[in-house]
Amino acid sequence: MIKLTRIDDRLVHGQVAFTWVPALGVDCLIIANDKVAKDEFMKMTLGLAKPAGTKLLIKSVADAIIFLNDEKSKGLKILLIINSVKDAYAIANGVEEIKSVNFGGIRMKEGAKLISKAVAITEDDKPLLQELLSKGIELEIRQVPTDSKQMVGSLI
Repeated sequence: MIKLTRIDDRLVHGQVAFTWVPALGVDCLIIANDKVAKDEFMKMTLGLAKPAGTKLLIKSVADAIIFLNDEKSKGLKILLIINSVKDAYAIANGVEEIKSVNFGGIRMKEGAKLISKAVAITEDDKPLLQELLSKGIELEIRQVPTDSKQMVGSLI
């Protein structure tokens, strides 16, 4: 069961390990990212950042969709971490269980615009977000579970 789908370009870090994991009772972190899935050094680094007693799976976006749709994943309490709107869009379209996407952090880059203190989106992201919203998928910004939700639709 997916407890939270989170876009965070830092992937696994303190907010994830020490606030989200315990607050949600998560026992499995899944990172869905094509680049990281092929990078042994990043896999090792992320493995060091995960909380003790929590399983870490690093998969390509396509493999994450397959895994999340497999009955074997249903017994896990999953925090799904993605680092871009584009990948979140692909996964949300491929996994019916996803009804909400949390935005934790997307850093500024060329061509992006801040919509909150920690989230920057590009013009290419906007139509993807609008389509997710039109499908009834909640898009909300919160760095930690105790923050109030900021709805993305009102910010784009």
